[in-house]
Order: sequence, then C-alpha cells, then structure tokens
Amino acid sequence: MAMEERVTEYRGFDIHVDLHMSSKDMFDIWFQVEGPVRPPGVAAIGRRIKVFGGPYSRRWAYLVAELAGRAAVDVILGPDE
Repeated sequence: MAMEERVTEYRGFDIHVDLHMSSKDMFDIWFQVEGPVRPPGVAAIGRRIKVFGGPYSRRWAYLVAELAGRAAVDVILGPDE
C-alpha cells in the first residue's frame, strides 16, 4: 500500500503524520509526537497512534491527524498562556 508522511512543528514538538492508502483516494492515518522532553507519566511520546473514524480523503487525513497531534501536545504542556 502507498504511504505518505508529513512532519509539522507545534510548540516545540514534531508531529509526524503517516497516511496509508486504504482504497482509491482514501487513507487510514497515524500520528506520532516527538519532542525535546519526555514528561513523566506521558507514555505516548514517540509512539504511533492510529486516528479513528477513517478512512479519510487526503486533505481531511492531514488535517485530522495534525489536529489530533496538536491536541496531544496541548495535553502534555497545558494551556499556552
């Protein structure tokens, strides 16, 4: 199956988004958060997490996975004040 990857930066963390083609023009998606620190009790740093609700079109896949990654970073760091 075809795979695509994109990395974006958010609040000092890298969000890796992997798209795997599941059917014509549709993708299952995973994201992974990597950062400069590994806060205690945060087991998900560096692990791939599948995003539910798919498959998605390419445009939606990138948007949904990046938002999921950003939400994870916000939970790790707390509010951006």
